[in-house]
Amino acid sequence: MNLRPGRFIALCLFAGAAAPSVLFAASAEELPFPSKRTDLDAADLARVSGVTRPTTDFSRPETFEAMQGGALTSREAVGRNAFSQPSANLEGDQPLDFQLGNALFRKFWVASPSSTQASDGLGPLYNARSCQSCHLNDGRGQPPRADGDATSMFLRLARPAETEKERAALADHLALNFPDPVYGKQLQDVAVPGIAAEGKVAVSYTEETVTLAGDETVSLRKPHYEATDLAYGPLSKATTISARVTQPMLGLGLIEAIADADILAHADPDDADGDGISGKASIVRDHLSGKIAIGRFGWKAQNASVRDQAADALSGDIGISSPDRPDPYGDCTTAETACRTAANGVQLRLGKTEAPPPVLDLITFYSENLAVPARRDVDAPAVLRGKQAFYQAGCAACHTPKFVTRRDAGSAVQSFQLIWPYSDFLLHDMGDGLADGQQVGSANGREWRTQPLWGIGLTETVSGHSFFLHDGRARNLTEAILWHGGEAQAARDAFADLAPDERKSLLTFLESL
Repeated sequence: MNLRPGRFIALCLFAGAAAPSVLFAASAEELPFPSKRTDLDAADLARVSGVTRPTTDFSRPETFEAMQGGALTSREAVGRNAFSQPSANLEGDQPLDFQLGNALFRKFWVASPSSTQASDGLGPLYNARSCQSCHLNDGRGQPPRADGDATSMFLRLARPAETEKERAALADHLALNFPDPVYGKQLQDVAVPGIAAEGKVAVSYTEETVTLAGDETVSLRKPHYEATDLAYGPLSKATTISARVTQPMLGLGLIEAIADADILAHADPDDADGDGISGKASIVRDHLSGKIAIGRFGWKAQNASVRDQAADALSGDIGISSPDRPDPYGDCTTAETACRTAANGVQLRLGKTEAPPPVLDLITFYSENLAVPARRDVDAPAVLRGKQAFYQAGCAACHTPKFVTRRDAGSAVQSFQLIWPYSDFLLHDMGDGLADGQQVGSANGREWRTQPLWGIGLTETVSGHSFFLHDGRARNLTEAILWHGGEAQAARDAFADLAPDERKSLLTFLESL
């Protein structure tokens, strides 16, 4: 019998797994989601329940803990390309598809008309010329640099519903929110020649000192954002702005392969168990199928699939149309007449959109198969002490350590893998300090999706900086934790109250992820 690597690990893993437990306690209320996994038989359900149960033994690493991306985990040497490695279990033509997707991810689009033709279609308004420009080395973006470069951060623009029709669209998940009537869904700070960019992002900071146990002091910088140099008049008074840096690209296909029931099992929107944690699932419509789905990608979990996320970014960030977002003018609104009358890059001999098939397919495949690097130093005493402190502080209540992906995942590559993303992929109230006041579908102005932690310890190695959170305001992991409020306030306070050496161990654990 010829076992694929992923199956081999799964079989080894489940040999002698623990007894069943109540894994699927939460229901999906009245939404069309199963309350328990339908891809597994009873025996497998019991095994999955056992292996994903939170550990209580911090004396040694858990089985396969170092392989945080399952059989897809990259064991390549750690370096600037640590997030750019392919899934380790690709087969047949898949490595070639990955390389083709990589080339398209790095492709620089150009303004129309041009002699290149196949690269036509940039903008007319845009934030970057390629996916890689924002996701440098497939890593995390950063706030505007001292030289004014704001390539990997932009401002989301949105207003609340104003009519009964708009409120109905929100209730039926047909809209996430509503764009500014002139500037659309986000501020594009670049434009093709002959057209004015929409404006610039201005950010300033005020500092606030926080004292931790052991008399350690930390300064938190609070950002203040403004859209300046607006070329098409003022923003609507109802428009809110929210700064977003780009997210790291690793492990996206594995996140997509997590069962809906397993995400819902951690939801407790009414805090029925009284632990102060009331995460809820983001309910959205898949843009391609129109079906209700659980959002799991984006800072507010506004997209259900990797393909949705990729098509959204192609349109909004670069102004490139695809079969899923066919408007060649991207986020240029009808109120911005100059860009609506500019040339676009659609060439019917190539297809009906600027990125005709299989461009979006290959970018999606590439994005789904960027591997998660293996953990480092999982058995180091300081890492194990830090892991215990992480659990005891309550961090694991939202940063759910592990899942086993669906057997019937869309791609066999991601099927039935034990993975360690350290996220429940739910929306949580993060308090006033992180509130942006902007609704995005199910998420209100105080709620954010729990960010996966795998790879977080390699941020500086890959991205060349250590800025965290949705707008990069935190300059290191300590600041990121101290910004946690709302449902995470108790965990934040527990971290602040740790003895300095325990706090250092917790950070050492995070740096091993």
